[in-house]
Amino acid sequence: MVWPVQAVAPQAQVSPAMSDASPVVSLPFPGVLANESPDPIVGSTSAEVLAPPRLVRVLHVINGEHFSGAERVQDLLAGYLPACGYEVRFACVKPGRFPDARQFRDAPLYRVPMRNRLDFSCGRKLATLVRDEQISIIHAHTPRSLLVADQAARLAKKPLVYHVHSPAGRDSTRWFRNMANAWLERHAAHRASRLIAVSPSVRRYTIEQGFLASHVIYVPNGVPSIDAAPRTAAPTAWTLGMSALFRPRKGIEVLLEALRLVRQGGSDVRLRAIGPFETPAYEAEVRTLVARLGIAEAIDWTGFVTDIPAELARIDALALPSLFGEGLPMVVLEAMAAGVPVIASDVEGVPAAVRDRRDGLLVQPGDAASLAAAIDELTSGLIDYPAMSRQAQARHAECFSATAMASQVAAVYDQILGR
Repeated sequence: MVWPVQAVAPQAQVSPAMSDASPVVSLPFPGVLANESPDPIVGSTSAEVLAPPRLVRVLHVINGEHFSGAERVQDLLAGYLPACGYEVRFACVKPGRFPDARQFRDAPLYRVPMRNRLDFSCGRKLATLVRDEQISIIHAHTPRSLLVADQAARLAKKPLVYHVHSPAGRDSTRWFRNMANAWLERHAAHRASRLIAVSPSVRRYTIEQGFLASHVIYVPNGVPSIDAAPRTAAPTAWTLGMSALFRPRKGIEVLLEALRLVRQGGSDVRLRAIGPFETPAYEAEVRTLVARLGIAEAIDWTGFVTDIPAELARIDALALPSLFGEGLPMVVLEAMAAGVPVIASDVEGVPAAVRDRRDGLLVQPGDAASLAAAIDELTSGLIDYPAMSRQAQARHAECFSATAMASQVAAVYDQILGR
């Protein structure tokens, strides 16, 4: 069973001695559904006292060890779904960076760690939590969280939603892990009431795995607007940015080789590498490559950051040289919101956001020469930099806002609940 939980203040530290289903935060969201008037209290005076309706509770079951693109989606849904009538609660099955890095701390968060991938006791604890906290929908975000969310949904007899952030079968360079995750998704997610795909390519992939097309709903990722004016002039000295949880599929090696080529051609272009490495071993590999290419003095490494708008203000263009496995990258949408042109690989969901030569430039994945040519084209003035900045910002506002993402996720919930 889940032990009784104890509410703590939003900034408080949770003691390891607490229950493994203990909340980091336990403050309910106040709020009224948009365009809905609550019923007056029976027996009220002529000056009626209005009682706000209770928000429908949704438990988002997440890993929680990182705070990257998918985790920012989860955090933003916690902040924006209450306006649509839904209160988000989190259950972290692999707690790490997410509890402390998230922005919307009012969303209750429970640590329910899995000892391993076959820890089915975690699913039983989640089912108890769902019953005790009157949860109406369970929403999973990763193959690991799906495993126990599916178990909890069956035990508690609640509908399950699965959010497909990237194609599990090609999510990493580890083929066995890809195969295992794809198998797990096919066998656990088929019981989900709906699957949410973050891009048209992810939706196609999911349907190809045997899921009903009518059950796979495309809801694009979204980010808040950023208080930044479009760029009015090209810089005289260029700084490229790459923001990621650095791991092999992100393709930083391709960008480093492209940077060497651009600098060899006489352009004084720098790189600002924003974010942490997935493992120390991979970081060592990349830094060895940097030394061999002789470009160490042209790179600034920031490590993990939480203020992405501040980082975007320090760069002139964003590079995303991913090799594969992108759903709809949040960092691309954030760059567009800030009016920062994007140079990115033409893979998976990237072209759903970036229109080549309008909002940014698309290049072939794994091709350093192609990436270097695109960087040269942008930095040499052959591209109308201010116009590209304006168009990127306008496209974000039209298609990829956080409000639109939350309202479309809420529409999926409404469909499931018959609201």
